[in-house]
Amino acid sequence: MNEGRPSRTAQRVAVRRAAHQLLDRPLVFEDPFAMTIIGPDAAAATAAKAEGRVSSSFRAFMAVRSRYSEDELAAAVARGVRQYVVLGAGLDTFAWRNRHPDLKVFEVDFPATQHWKKQRLANVGMEPPASLTFAPVDFESQTLADGLSAAGFQTDQPAYFSWLGVTMYLTREAFESTVAFIGALPRGSGVTFDYAVERSELGFFEKLALDHLAKKVAGMGEPLQLFFRRPELAATMRRLGFAELEDVGRDELNARYLGRRADGLTLRGGIGRLMRARL
Repeated sequence: MNEGRPSRTAQRVAVRRAAHQLLDRPLVFEDPFAMTIIGPDAAAATAAKAEGRVSSSFRAFMAVRSRYSEDELAAAVARGVRQYVVLGAGLDTFAWRNRHPDLKVFEVDFPATQHWKKQRLANVGMEPPASLTFAPVDFESQTLADGLSAAGFQTDQPAYFSWLGVTMYLTREAFESTVAFIGALPRGSGVTFDYAVERSELGFFEKLALDHLAKKVAGMGEPLQLFFRRPELAATMRRLGFAELEDVGRDELNARYLGRRADGLTLRGGIGRLMRARL
C-alpha cells in the first residue's frame, strides 16, 4: 500500500462490519461501535453493501473472521496471555469492547492509516481506553519488533496476534518475517490470520470472484500479492516455530458460525481461509 495515505480497504472492511450489525440476525459478531466509527455517512455506506449474494458473502466472511479471531483470543487469555496485538488494525474496535481487564492491547498500522483512525475517533467522540497503545510502524524504516518495543510490548511475555485482511497484500518475505517474530515469543503465544488461496486451487466461479476482487483492490493502490496452497502454508508455519495449527475454510466456518439461519447469510466461496497457529 501507499504509506503516505490511509488504507482504503480498511474503510471498506469497517463498512461491511457495520452492515452486519444492521442487516443480519442473529449477529455472528457483535460490535456496538461499528456504526459509530465509520462516521456520519454510516447508514448510506452500509446500504450500499446490502445488495447481492456476493456482497452478502463478503460481509459474512468479515463477520466470521472477526468472531473466529476473538474466540481464539479469549482462549489465549484463559491460558494466561495478557498482551494482544492487532496487526493492520484499521478501524478495529476491539479495544473499546475489551472484556478482559488485565489485557493490554497494541494496535499496529502504517502511520498514515493510524493518524486517519485517530482523527476519526476524535470526530465521533470515541476516547481511546487506557488499555490501548497505538504502535505506528513504517515498514520502510522500522521492523515490527522496533515498533512494538517502542510501544512497551514485552517480548519476554506471551502474546496473541490478530492479523486480518493483511497477508494477501504482503510480499512473502514480509509475511515470513512477521511470523518468525511471533514464533520467537514465549510458549503460549499465537496468531490468527486469513489468507488468499492460490488461484490454481480454485473452481471456475471462485476464480471469477478472485479476479473481480483483485481488480478492485488494485485500483485502490493495494494489489493482492501473496497466495498459498494449504500444505505449503502449514509447512512454512511449522518451519517458523508453530506446532499447533488449525486451517478452516468455507464449510467448517459455515457449520461453526452460520448454520440454521433464517436469513440465509452464508459463505459462498473458497478464495479466503483462516488459520490459527499456536506455539
